[in-house]
Amino acid sequence: MIDLSTNYLGLKLRSPIVASSSPLSRSVDNIRKLEQAGAGAVVLHSLFEEQIMMDSFWLDSFLNQGSDSFPEAMGYFPDQQSYHIDPKGYVRLIEDARKAVKMPVIGSLNGVSTGGWIKYAREIESAGADALELNIYFLATSIQTSAQDVEQSYVELVRDIKQQVRIPVAVKLSPHFTAIANVCKQLDLAGADALVLFNRFYQPDFDLETREVVQNLDLSTSAELRLRLHWVALLSPYLRPQLAITGGVHTAGDVVKGIMAGAQVVMMTSALLSRGIDYLELLESDLLTWLESHEYRSTNELRGCMNAASVADPSAFTRANYLKVLSSYSLKAAV
Repeated sequence: MIDLSTNYLGLKLRSPIVASSSPLSRSVDNIRKLEQAGAGAVVLHSLFEEQIMMDSFWLDSFLNQGSDSFPEAMGYFPDQQSYHIDPKGYVRLIEDARKAVKMPVIGSLNGVSTGGWIKYAREIESAGADALELNIYFLATSIQTSAQDVEQSYVELVRDIKQQVRIPVAVKLSPHFTAIANVCKQLDLAGADALVLFNRFYQPDFDLETREVVQNLDLSTSAELRLRLHWVALLSPYLRPQLAITGGVHTAGDVVKGIMAGAQVVMMTSALLSRGIDYLELLESDLLTWLESHEYRSTNELRGCMNAASVADPSAFTRANYLKVLSSYSLKAAV
């Protein structure tokens, strides 16, 4: 019998495959289906900093008063009815989900400033969430903001939250840091229990005919997994926080690669959105088949076998391999 179980954030999971934050986790029915299909845990869709701000009566009144004059400004805030969950509703969702399933339920806060986060981090904990994921989405668009300012804001946010809650805290990061390894170490020192690599940022497009900025979201592909594998393989031998991979996980092979790199869990959204929740059953079956055919008794035996401390040539993960990769590609003669 192959053992798929793993430990993440101090929680026992039946499988290393976690349903990451997405619209699928907005309803208890879907959360129940995710568990039945084999998910090891679920990260609820994020409660956004903007929603926390809008929950304040004075801000809500201010926005409504200005909406007649600046209707386009209101368009950037999701309608609470269509978005489905306000901060209080989010807490109720956690309470209901905990009653409905046995797998761990992880809350998610999306933003960058402490603000109302501490209040809602406490409420998420009180509602019964097993852990909290800080989905830090910050774009340093001001030329006055330095890299040090950005990194320090992350560290202070994690430290402040960790001082206020007892449940484990994971931090979901962007890959867009000059020195990502050092940032991860600073978050380690700030108390992060796990790091989730990496966030997929919204990228606006242009409509050539209307000359408008177009809002759309493209689902990930397995090609995006390589960036995650690279950094998890480099960092997993040297950091205390556990590592999770998110972005680019679509197949059983992707799951295997993530665990080989040293990830404790792999998270997926795009594959479930495009193929349905039941796809988890096929994914687990394929994973078990691969492990059996390669004579592994558990995912723990596999974990980290391809990280920087385990491979024969660690330079494969560094600049030393850059020239070799470039020279390996030869252009075909034009026909």
